[in-house]
Amino acid sequence: MSLTEEIAKRRTFGIISHPDAGKTTLTEKLLLFGGAIQKAGAVKSNKIDMHARSDWMEIEKQRGISVATSVMAFEYEGSKINLLDTPGHQDFAEDTYRTLTAVDSVVMVVDCVKGVEIQTEKLMEVCRMRNTPVISFINKLDREGQDPYDLLDEIESKLDIKVHPLSWPIGMGKTFQGVYSLYDQSLRLFTASQQQLHEEATKIEDINSPELDQLIGENEAAQLREDVEFLDGVYGPLNPDDYLRGEIAPVFFGSAINNFGVKELLDTFLRISPEPRGRVLDEREVAPSENKFSGFVFKIHANMDPKHRNRLAFLRVCSGKFERGSNYFHTRQDKKFRISQATAFMAQDKETIDEAYPGDIIGLYDTGNFKIGDTLTEGEKGIYRGIPSFSPEIFREVINKDAMKTKQLEKGLSQLMDEGVAQLFNYELGSRKAVGTVGQLQFEVIQYRLKNEYGASADFVPMQLYKACWISADDPKKLDEFIASKQRHIAKDKDGKLVFMAESKAWLQMVQENFPEINYHFTSEF
Repeated sequence: MSLTEEIAKRRTFGIISHPDAGKTTLTEKLLLFGGAIQKAGAVKSNKIDMHARSDWMEIEKQRGISVATSVMAFEYEGSKINLLDTPGHQDFAEDTYRTLTAVDSVVMVVDCVKGVEIQTEKLMEVCRMRNTPVISFINKLDREGQDPYDLLDEIESKLDIKVHPLSWPIGMGKTFQGVYSLYDQSLRLFTASQQQLHEEATKIEDINSPELDQLIGENEAAQLREDVEFLDGVYGPLNPDDYLRGEIAPVFFGSAINNFGVKELLDTFLRISPEPRGRVLDEREVAPSENKFSGFVFKIHANMDPKHRNRLAFLRVCSGKFERGSNYFHTRQDKKFRISQATAFMAQDKETIDEAYPGDIIGLYDTGNFKIGDTLTEGEKGIYRGIPSFSPEIFREVINKDAMKTKQLEKGLSQLMDEGVAQLFNYELGSRKAVGTVGQLQFEVIQYRLKNEYGASADFVPMQLYKACWISADDPKKLDEFIASKQRHIAKDKDGKLVFMAESKAWLQMVQENFPEINYHFTSEF
C-alpha cells in the first residue's frame, strides 16, 4: 500500500470532557464497536475488579478517574483509528493540552444533565487556538436532562462555536426511545444494554410515513416531524469543510453506558473527520505525504509496567514512513539514534511494530534521551512547535523525608517532570526545589508514584507564590543586573531556563514597571 493510501485510512483523535461526563466510558464503547475489546468494564466503582480498559494506573483504579493520557489503536471498517483518551480532571489539564497537539480532531463529551462545564470550556479554548475540528457527543440521554435545544444554545454560547445537529433524540430519561439521524434519515430505537451491541438502524425513507407512528407512537412521531422540519430549516445540510476548519461542531445524542448512539458517531466520524494533517517544523509546513520521516514527542511515561521500570516516549508520526531499526536525527541533541524498539498501544498492552505512518502514535523505549517536544527527522534540522509549558497555579516546596533515599527522590522527580506531571524549579540560592502544578490532585499523584515506583518519601509544603515567569532580555547586561537584584527569587526549570518566581500579582506588576527591559513570559515557549 502506498504512503498516500496509508495516510488516507488513518484517523487520529482525542476525547475531551469535564470529569464524569462519560468520556472514558465512550472511549471503551468505541473500542467495543471496533472489536478491540470483547466486554465492557466498570468505571464508576473502585470496588469492582474490572476497570475501564484505558485507566490502567493503580491510582486511577482506586479513584475511578483518568490521570494520564491513554493511547489506543484499532481497526474499524478498513480504517486505522488512533484514539487518545485524555484526563478529564482539571488538575491534569496540561497533559491534555499537550495531547491535543498530537491529534487531528476531537470528540467532546457533554453530560445532558449538567450541560457544558468549566473544564470543557478550557479545553475548547485550546482546540480553538489550533482550529481543531470538534464533534460533540451529548451523553446520558437515558437520564432526565436538559432540553436538547437548550443544550445546543449552551454549547454555542459557552464554547463560542456554531453547532450542527446530525441526530436528534426522541424523548429523554424514562421517555427516551432512541435517536433519529438527520444525516442519513434513519431511526435507532433504544435498548438498554451495557454489555452487548444492540443498535440496528431502521431506514425511514419518508418521515411522514405511518411506519414511524407504529415504531414510536403518534404523539412522539408528530413531535419528531416538527423538530426535524425546524432543524432542517435552521441548519440545512452539513458543509464538511466548515467542520474541518473548526467553525462548526456536528452534534450527536446517545448513551455511552448503554452503547447507544456510539456506532452512529463512529460511522459518521470516519466519513467526515480529517486525515492526518501537516505540522509546522520551525517555519516550514511539513505535509504528511512527504517521503522523509519526521515526528515529535508529546508525552513521556515511566513505569507503565511496574515490573520492568521502563520508560516510553510517545511520538506522533508527522510525515513519511517510520521504520524500526533505522537511524533518525534527534534535533535537540544534534545526533542520530538507532530506534531498535517501537511499540503500538492498546492502553497498557503493547506490541512491537516494524513501521508506522503519519497519524500513528508509537512508543519509543527511552533511557533518558527524550523530552517532551523533541523532534526526530531523517536529517532535517528543526523543531515541531506548539508544546509549551504553562505557568503553574499552585506551588509547593519539596521536603525530603528520608535522607537515605535522596538519589531515589532526585531520580523520581526528574523522571516525573520529564513526563510533564508537574514542573520543577530549582532556586539559584540554596538547594530549594519548588514543584508547580495546575491542581492539588497532582501532588497526591506525585507523592504516590514517588513512594510506589521509586521508594522515595517527600512532603510538599505550600509556598507563597503567584506565578513562574520565564525571563529573557535583548540586552544580556540588563538580564544579569535583574538576576543580581532578584537572586533570591530566581530559579531554573528542568531545561535550565531562567525563571522569575513572583510572590504576588501586585509585586509582579511593580517589578515589570521597574524593569521594563526584561521580557516576562507565562509559557516556556518563546
